[in-house]
Parts: sequence; structure tokens; C-alpha cells
Amino acid sequence: MPVRAVVWGENVHEQTNAAVRDLYPLGMHGTIAAALNQDKGVEATTATLQEPEHGLSETRLAATDVLLWWGHAAHGEVKDEIVERVQKRVWEGMGLIVLHSGHYSKIFKRLMGTPCSLKWREAGERERVWAINRGHPIAQGIGECLEIGETEMYGEPFAVPEPLETVFVSWYQGGEVFRSGLTYQRGAGKIFYFSPGHETYPIYHNEGVQQVLRNAVHWAHNPAPAWSGITNAPNVSTDKAKEKIVQKGLRLHADGDRGLS
Repeated sequence: MPVRAVVWGENVHEQTNAAVRDLYPLGMHGTIAAALNQDKGVEATTATLQEPEHGLSETRLAATDVLLWWGHAAHGEVKDEIVERVQKRVWEGMGLIVLHSGHYSKIFKRLMGTPCSLKWREAGERERVWAINRGHPIAQGIGECLEIGETEMYGEPFAVPEPLETVFVSWYQGGEVFRSGLTYQRGAGKIFYFSPGHETYPIYHNEGVQQVLRNAVHWAHNPAPAWSGITNAPNVSTDKAKEKIVQKGLRLHADGDRGLS
């Protein structure tokens, strides 16, 4: 079966800014999904902020292998119950790819547990995305670097946890550098953050950027069954122990009690 990907976009700039609408008549989410669907091993659909449940019902998420997330102007409008729903699916094994200004999204900040803040500048400057981990699956087919002619600068310090892997580091024409491709794991779910993708530039039309996203979808896919009981904390009584043991000492709980939350 192909990897089932959902591209989530807040779909605000496309409706309110003519320049963005001209660059992305399908919406950024639609452009990204079309690029993913060039890979016969991926089946990509879209969801947006404006849909009921933001397009991310429990049924939809249960059938999603990898979720891609782009947000910027409306982070605060994403309902907390949907964020919790997505977080649980990541813990269970759904892959998550967070794009560009999604670094400030509720879901990314919750999974990282840090401010996820950074420096930034809109000057249409050149970006060179260096593949510093060229053997990584996400970097395949990219070569030593990607050239992006016009972009928004994201600069260090980037207030995120130390990643499992740093796949890309970007240099900008103004002199700043940024860890632009980072991997994490939370529970059974793999996470990739990729910074290129400012809405007023045609970055998601860049063939190299599209290749990174296709690679990332395959990397983030976990084919194992969902770890549906990951949030459970069962009490294991002495008679259920793998080896015979005798209860000793004081205890707070009786057999079968729920843990303290």
C-alpha cells in the first residue's frame, strides 16, 4: 500500500494575499500534495483549518501514516482538542513533518516542550541548504546542497531540543546560519522539521524541496501497527509477574488501582 499522507495547511494567506494566491493557486497544501503524489508510493490528500475539526477527525487521523503541517498566521485558532488528538497519534506511530513557520505551531511546541523561537528576516535573500548528513534517507537525491534564490531568513539560536539527527544546515546571504532539517522521535512517531517554505516565494515549486518532502514522508512512515495503548499505565499485580514474587513492604495501591495522574 502507498504511504497515506495528509498535508495540513491553515489556508489563510492564500485567501487574504493576492501574491500568495498567484504563487499557489492550489494553496500551499495543494501544491505540496501534488508534489508528493508524483511518487507512486505516496497517496497525499489535504486538510485545512477551515474544515470541520480542521479536517483532522479521529477517523481521518487513524487512516493517516504521515501528517505534514504548515501554519503561520493562525496558530492560535487551532483547537486544543485537535492538537491533543494529533499528539496522541504521533505517540502511537504517525509520522509528522513540520514545515517552515510551523515551528511556532501548537503541535510542534507541545511535542518539543520548548519555545521553538528563532531569528528571522524577510529580505528575499539567497539560501543555501547544505546536506550535512548526506547518507540520510531524507537527503537522498539532493547532492551537497539546495539553492533557493529568494527566501525568508531563519537564524540561530533555534530554541528546540537537541535533535536525534541534523540533516540540513542553511546559510543565508546576510550571513546567518540555521539548523534547517532536524529529526526527532516522540513515542513511536518520527518527526522531521524542515524550514524552507515562506509563503511569498515559490519555494514549494522547487524540485529539490519537493524531493526532500517526498523523502521525508517515506522516512517518517512507521509501518508497524499503531501503539494504541501507549497512554495506558496498567497496574501489574504480583500474581501477573513474569517470575514468582512475594509482596513486601508498604504500598499505596491495591491490585487493579489506576495510577496517580
